[in-house]
Amino acid sequence: MKHRVIIIGAGAGGLSMAIILAKCGFSVRVIEKNRFPGGMMRSYIRKGITCHTGIHYLGALAKGQILRRFFDWLGITADISLERMGKKGIIDRYIFNDFLFDLPEGADAYESNLRSVFPREQKQIDGIMAMLKPAVEKISSPDFLFAEHRYAASPEDFRPVGEILDELGCSPGLKAVLSVPSCWIGVPPDQCPAFYHNTALASYLLSSWRLKENMQMADVFANRLISLGGELICGDGAAAILAENREVKGLRLLSGRELAAPLLIGAVHPKVILSMLPAKEVRPLYRKRISRLKDTHSIFALHATVDASRHDEIPYNIFKMDSCEKGEISDLKYYQLRKSSVPDKLLFSILTSGRPEHWQKWEKTQSGRRGKDYTEAKEKMAKQLIAESESILGPLYDCRLLDTYTPLSIRDRVSSPGGAAYGIMRSCDQLLAASMLNRTAVKGLFLAGQNVMAPGILGTVMGSFHTAGYIMGAERFRKEIAEDL
Repeated sequence: MKHRVIIIGAGAGGLSMAIILAKCGFSVRVIEKNRFPGGMMRSYIRKGITCHTGIHYLGALAKGQILRRFFDWLGITADISLERMGKKGIIDRYIFNDFLFDLPEGADAYESNLRSVFPREQKQIDGIMAMLKPAVEKISSPDFLFAEHRYAASPEDFRPVGEILDELGCSPGLKAVLSVPSCWIGVPPDQCPAFYHNTALASYLLSSWRLKENMQMADVFANRLISLGGELICGDGAAAILAENREVKGLRLLSGRELAAPLLIGAVHPKVILSMLPAKEVRPLYRKRISRLKDTHSIFALHATVDASRHDEIPYNIFKMDSCEKGEISDLKYYQLRKSSVPDKLLFSILTSGRPEHWQKWEKTQSGRRGKDYTEAKEKMAKQLIAESESILGPLYDCRLLDTYTPLSIRDRVSSPGGAAYGIMRSCDQLLAASMLNRTAVKGLFLAGQNVMAPGILGTVMGSFHTAGYIMGAERFRKEIAEDL
């Protein structure tokens, strides 16, 4: 029993957590309610074409960079097929109502683009780069995982990035460009701590990558866990956490089966874990803190195909933004047009905010049982988004809808309350509550996944290493993990 651990959820957080512990000698079982592992990391196939759900591009994966170091340590790098972005000098193209901005690879190239597009704001850009360049250096090193560095940060890091941009005197256009990275992690700039914004931006400036057309990253994680002797139970979800005297005893599955273990890690939303705990085993203060946490927004997404003989692949991402007079982004749409696993078809994907009011009618329904009107509503929204995209991309020839998913799809797939795409909102007013998530006051219970540190693959995997430090203790963590990163 000493090293037996159960992990709830086989997404990126649960599987990376499981691999870390399995490599360190723990006996690991991962419980997944869905038939297949992966959560939002899992791609799916429609008409022979692989559609990526949550992994649209990744940052900091070049040799020696931080996510690459994590993947190398986990032992999965060689099995993940990637293509590097930015070969033509563009990773992302931001399209605003009256100008566009290209995000390149490299902090120096980024600075050059800022100075070119905003020639009258050289002083403001000096301030922006003085804030960003230290973040690029920090993220290039795993030192933050060492106990003595884990919480090292300056007071400026915890201020809202929007407030800093206002103090620098940035124009609405410059502020809008600088606000995009906070949108990536689901936090408005006026609430987004500067270090989250800077870390997200720095990771993509270091290097940006796409998965190859038919790459299934979820299976790479799952296969690695199994090769280490870990067990993966799919199709039977967690029903209740067994605990006595505020100490974990094990887990009861939906099938009624009970599994004993002194260590349990929840790699799903903290509110879901809270609902599985017996009321008497949770301190009222902790329950109150978790229950009051605000979540990030959700997304609506579609995948379609277009005729590859009449379209060229776009080797970068496109963001279409609507911003107000103050530079605040009121709406954002994300486009990818890329090769698919079917040679004569390109895959066209759109992501945008999933407004809850659009789907409220079906809020109490279950996946697969929402009826014809739900399908029609999804298709109507998809057609509208495709039509809007033609004002940017031009006519889309032989455009055929493959699939859509809504906030309800995300809610049901990964047990995220309200369909929050990026988990809890790591805003300035929730920093303390969010930082104390792993202090559950239930002995043997820990959390992993995107809610522990930050969303995205980098934030999620980083959170898994962070939780491993809690479980193993600083000295063992240093010897078995940190020194090899």
